[in-house]
Amino acid sequence: MEMGLGMTGMMASSKAGHDKDTIYVIIREDAEYVYLADGKTRTLESPKKKNKKHIQIIKKCPAADFAGRIASGQLDDSEIRKALKQYRAGIIK
Repeated sequence: MEMGLGMTGMMASSKAGHDKDTIYVIIREDAEYVYLADGKTRTLESPKKKNKKHIQIIKKCPAADFAGRIASGQLDDSEIRKALKQYRAGIIK
């Protein structure tokens, strides 16, 4: 599986499926799929696998080093929940 940091760390909204309009953080990607976490039902250990064409990228990153911290394993689910909460509250612009 090819790993990349292109979209890793960005937020995305689901465009299709039972989770439509749910906001996630992209924690990993490969050629065809992204792996999404919300820190609650979808954790870093159990991400949701979703086809790239079924998500809408939100051009906002919770923090400049979010992608690097995900890749190095220094991020935990509570930080993802906090970032998503801040986005919904309009704190992350």
